[in-house]
Amino acid sequence: MKNEMVLSQAVWSGNSVLRGAALVLGGSALIAVAAQVSIPMFPVPMTLQTLAILAVGLTLGARLGAMALLAYLAEGAAGLPVFANGGAGVAYMMGPTAGFLVGFVMMAFVAGYASDKGLTRSFIGAGIVSLIASALLYVPGLAYPAAAMGKTFPELFSGWMLPFVIGDAVKAVLAALIVTGGWAALSRRKA
Repeated sequence: MKNEMVLSQAVWSGNSVLRGAALVLGGSALIAVAAQVSIPMFPVPMTLQTLAILAVGLTLGARLGAMALLAYLAEGAAGLPVFANGGAGVAYMMGPTAGFLVGFVMMAFVAGYASDKGLTRSFIGAGIVSLIASALLYVPGLAYPAAAMGKTFPELFSGWMLPFVIGDAVKAVLAALIVTGGWAALSRRKA
């Protein structure tokens, strides 16, 4: 277990194509289900989507985590109702959440990269990484409506960021608890 940096490798070792495909598709399915757990807010609903994205990145690593998000976006673009509130299609992807959808790939990659480097085995490390990845999501998430919709920074801050900051912080802590709990359970099982 010391050689494995990410939880998925410790649970299911190997580098087969079948293993990678199963993890990517499983990760995208988890995110799609989490996106349907929704609290209505404006301009976008608050979902468990970012919690799932963090868990996928922290568990699968940078490469497979980012691939799971690319698969998720491809599923949505193909018309599968995987986005929040059953959203689907390219038109949905070009709406107000476009920057966040692109940022999801970055979020999973950042969390996964830190996991690949062994920085997320402790709760503190996983928590810090999750908070950083969550904060970075706002860069493309807010840049798109600023550029495409002409929103000002005060509008973006008050309506597109501030209502979600506490929820995102809670979800980052929960992701750290889930992943470090997985490591602890695995350690007990192998002991």
